Amino acid sequence: MKKNLPFLVLLLGMVWLGSTLLSPRQPSAFAVDGFGRLPVLANGRIKPLDTVARSALLQFQGRQNVIAPDGAKLTPVRWLLDVCFHADQADAYRTFEIVHPEVLALFKLQPEEGNGKKRFSYQQLAGGISEFVRQSELAQPIEAQKRTSFQRAVVQLHLNLVRYHELKHTLVLPDAEDFLGELMRFQAALPAGISAVRAKQKGQPYSEETFQAMIAMGQRYDRMSSSSQILPVPPHLGSEDPTAWHTTGLALLESFETSQVDSTVFAYAGLAHAWRHDQPGQFNQVVALYRSELEGRFPSLLQKTDAEVRFNNAEPFYTSMVLYVLAFILAILSWLRWPDLLSRSAFWLIALAFLATTVGIATRMWLEGRPPVTNLYSSALFVGWGAVGLCLVLEAMFKNAIGSVAAGLVGFATLLIAHHLALSGDTLEMMRAVLDSNFWLGTHVVVVTIGYSATYLAGFLALIYILRGRFTSTLDQATADALTRMVYGIVCFATLFSLIGTVLGGIWADQSWGRFWGWDPKENGALIIVLWNALILHARWGGLVKQRGLMGLAVFGNIVTSWSWFGTNMLGVGLHSYGFMDAAFWWLTVFVISQLVIIAVANQPLNQWRSFSGLRQ
Repeated sequence: MKKNLPFLVLLLGMVWLGSTLLSPRQPSAFAVDGFGRLPVLANGRIKPLDTVARSALLQFQGRQNVIAPDGAKLTPVRWLLDVCFHADQADAYRTFEIVHPEVLALFKLQPEEGNGKKRFSYQQLAGGISEFVRQSELAQPIEAQKRTSFQRAVVQLHLNLVRYHELKHTLVLPDAEDFLGELMRFQAALPAGISAVRAKQKGQPYSEETFQAMIAMGQRYDRMSSSSQILPVPPHLGSEDPTAWHTTGLALLESFETSQVDSTVFAYAGLAHAWRHDQPGQFNQVVALYRSELEGRFPSLLQKTDAEVRFNNAEPFYTSMVLYVLAFILAILSWLRWPDLLSRSAFWLIALAFLATTVGIATRMWLEGRPPVTNLYSSALFVGWGAVGLCLVLEAMFKNAIGSVAAGLVGFATLLIAHHLALSGDTLEMMRAVLDSNFWLGTHVVVVTIGYSATYLAGFLALIYILRGRFTSTLDQATADALTRMVYGIVCFATLFSLIGTVLGGIWADQSWGRFWGWDPKENGALIIVLWNALILHARWGGLVKQRGLMGLAVFGNIVTSWSWFGTNMLGVGLHSYGFMDAAFWWLTVFVISQLVIIAVANQPLNQWRSFSGLRQ
């Protein structure tokens, strides 16, 4: 039985991974999943309502589930249905995360009044909105880097509340008790109303009452149109051009020209009526009919939105995180007991997690139609993916579990970073104009990111050397020599890719901005990575450092790479600055301090190391 442990671990991992691909069970008689698959256009990208709900909840509260007042756990789409069709009920859900005490004081709230002492409902906030908005208007003109923590919290909550208001006005009017009945009356009155408007314009006799009714409805739908930037109404002729999609309010305004209310608007009004009156049969029928209509007009588009919903439900990166942690634990235990069996078990789990991450990244590429790295979120995924791939090669060569330990550590850390980067909204965002080049995204960005991956991997392998040598007795001379060869080889690899990626970036900059090099912070960061890796190699070649010195230099490479990856964005200047992140600043500071401490540990006298016997300086 013990001999079959690696096979059993791999089998269990595969079963669990496969279970994530199964369609989730419908939580009620309503076709909630079918509603979540319906497409809308938001932020320049056609996406399913499921993604709209998930990204909104991540932005509001840092998680994708909502706890209802009765204790029920709501899925993202189930929550969105109430937001869109039963707003008064959704207002009672505690979905807004507030932790700053001064922001809570604006609403006269205490942490104990929130779910988990930090999540509050819109109803709880409604009484203090006026003063809150005043504070937000005072904070918004201030540069992000210069805002206080209170001002940043106020501005972020204001953005969340604006987006919540937008969601409520996306599909139907939230203040309409019976939006479907209103539309039917509007449709019946359109011919007479349009005739009254035209007659007035021509100076002919008309019904003033009918004319005023049409003006009132036009103003009502105009306010609805300006209340949301999400476009749920597709073009009539099946065009996938984003400019041809409309908001519900704009589609209703166009009814004055066409004398006909759009069928999509009627479909969502029918869904709202069925949801509010607890009629699952009618709800499911409308979803099926509208879906059938869309399939005849946008078959390729629906193929992508369906795949995106399945991708959202599978959560391949979360699954990979769990597998990386389990593999890391098995690899660590292999240094204490059953080295062959546990190291092979860890290796296969790492390979399984790497496969899940690969499929996840490939799916994102297909959905977005872009190379793998387009923003900070995708760069975190790709850095981890590249480092884990190199770790698999190292483990296959050396078979000492070091590659598995490094893979588990780097894989989990980068996916955790990616999770926190996802809290800002949809990660499949539209590209900035200057970045809108698949060729350069697939060459410069991919190559330089592989350089990041390799530099980080060298640093984390050095961490293993230092921590094992200082705090355990498992670092013998053979293991130390193997780690030295690994770090040296990876640094050579990192130097090559960092140099080529930086040169390619200069060529792209020349094409985009008319200059090859401008001493931009991001450009400087890329250059520092190249120079630091070259310094490590020259110090090693020149005999200035041996094993421990090499490891200390490699650990400092983690600091250099983190600065180029995140630190340059926090300066808020230059052509490559993509936004100040307060939380990232503090975490980056903590990480840098931790690496400096480890470098100090590496430089302790050799006689303080538990396994110092025979180790080279």
